[in-house]
Amino acid sequence: MSEAPNSGGSAAAESRPVRLRDALRQARIEAADRTGVVVDLRDAEVARLDILNEALDPLFAQVPEQIDLFDRGISQGETPRLWVDSVAHVTMGRDKRIYRFVQDTRFGRTVLAESHDAQAIVEAVTNYVARRMVERERALVPTQAPVPVTAGKKRRSRFWTFALGFIFGAAALFGFALYAALRTL
Repeated sequence: MSEAPNSGGSAAAESRPVRLRDALRQARIEAADRTGVVVDLRDAEVARLDILNEALDPLFAQVPEQIDLFDRGISQGETPRLWVDSVAHVTMGRDKRIYRFVQDTRFGRTVLAESHDAQAIVEAVTNYVARRMVERERALVPTQAPVPVTAGKKRRSRFWTFALGFIFGAAALFGFALYAALRTL
């Protein structure tokens, strides 16, 4: 391709790639800025969840070591979450300033508490932990085996009923045979 000068139409064609190139460059810069903002927001979410995690330290220090219901930690996924146990976690609201304490159930996700204040979420998590510990205690209490119901009367053996019925039946057949034999005589 030669760079020979052309008519006026080529000057317009020559200016388009430069404009498109500049527009692509500008679009890439804007996308990088947006990505940077998203990363900054995500880092801010993780930092707020980390502050809440530290506020929960005294609560989980009181949980006995033999109780292994709770597995607390921050997940670094697309949506950062502070997990309390396998079904409950704290996430940030849409505006990234509201803490939302939720529990996954068979019927969907249930919001247990929602607040701008970390202390309100600490209280909600404390109540949740207490309820879970009570549920665990109730599940571990041994239940008494049901006492079998004994009948007041002892059941009689059916053998004697059968034997007596058989004897009367045989006697009746013998009687009918005797009657039929005497009648034919």
